Amino acid sequence: MKPYNFDEIVLREGTNCLKYDARERFFGNKDVLPLWVADMDFKTPDFIVEAIKKRAEHEIYGYTFRGGPYYKSVIDWMKRRHNWEVQKEWISFSPGVVAGLTFAIETFSKPGDGVVVQPPVYFPFFECVKGTKRKIVENPFKQQDGRYTFDFEDLKAKIDENTKLLLLCNPQNPGGMVWSKGELTELANICLENKIMIISDEIHSDLIFEGHQHIPIATVSDEIAQNCMVLMSPSKTFNVAGLSSSVVIIPNKTKFARFERAIGVGHLGMGNIFGTVAIEAAYTHGNEWLKQLLQYLWQNYLLLEDFFKTSLPKVKVMKPDATYLIWLDFREYGMKNDELMKFTVESAKVGLNDGGRFGTGGDGWLRINIGCPRSILVEALERLGKAFS
Repeated sequence: MKPYNFDEIVLREGTNCLKYDARERFFGNKDVLPLWVADMDFKTPDFIVEAIKKRAEHEIYGYTFRGGPYYKSVIDWMKRRHNWEVQKEWISFSPGVVAGLTFAIETFSKPGDGVVVQPPVYFPFFECVKGTKRKIVENPFKQQDGRYTFDFEDLKAKIDENTKLLLLCNPQNPGGMVWSKGELTELANICLENKIMIISDEIHSDLIFEGHQHIPIATVSDEIAQNCMVLMSPSKTFNVAGLSSSVVIIPNKTKFARFERAIGVGHLGMGNIFGTVAIEAAYTHGNEWLKQLLQYLWQNYLLLEDFFKTSLPKVKVMKPDATYLIWLDFREYGMKNDELMKFTVESAKVGLNDGGRFGTGGDGWLRINIGCPRSILVEALERLGKAFS
């Protein structure tokens, strides 16, 4: 077993890195410690880097296709990690999960149709719906026992014959919930009864902490599998978001063909050489690295949880089942969103995500990214502690 070093500091400045090099643009301050955008400060694993280097040595980067080993890597990973028997004929492609969401909305609905969004949630969901001229049907989560739960009664009251799609975040971002089979089944049955297709963003599905198990929405039942599509990617798991490559899985033959046409019209289905190589390498060789990553991230979380309990008890932490994105409740400080962001940037010099961007229920919250060497996290927490106390 090879030990991986997640404590190593890798300087990212000067690489056109959004997280570091765009600090002044996003925060108005180039000195903030950035724990916001959802990529990690760890090196991309060596087996992915080596696979890319090997392919780069062949000095023609022309048109390519995804071959048998690529599909085998995806199928094997889904079986191994999620107990999901995926067939090659279900596997499509998108240059990113958000791009896939947008193509799905345009493919399976028309302007003016209703699309269910469940806030607080990953904010591009709102942009995808508004940008395609669909109508947002808001079904906010309820907060119960320190976690979010679906509000099924609210959902049933708000949907109508014009509601065509539901965007599911599974696991949930920013709360970190891993949805149970019971929760997913009830949600999916409401959608089946009302002829609403589920578009499921499962990009964080590999980042599951011990004691929890990710359930792809398509595995709930055969009937539900025919009424959904699932978007996954190694981009968050293995820190390769810049390669713009995602896996789309659609068990229904007709829906699959429609999505393939939509991607094909823009000539986007081919992807890029190095994204394909990275997915195959990640899903073939990634087990041990991911195991060690999750152990490290959980220790980072425990450190953060202890810090807020002992140093800033007014801040309530939503305990995650998954992901390196942690949802922090600052509402006891009584600040408006812009005041809270201004204070964390100017007084603490820490760059976090504004909870208000995540929609209803996000006001007074901040999202922090703990996918970084522990020394960076400690520095950020110390800055927050000094400023808020």
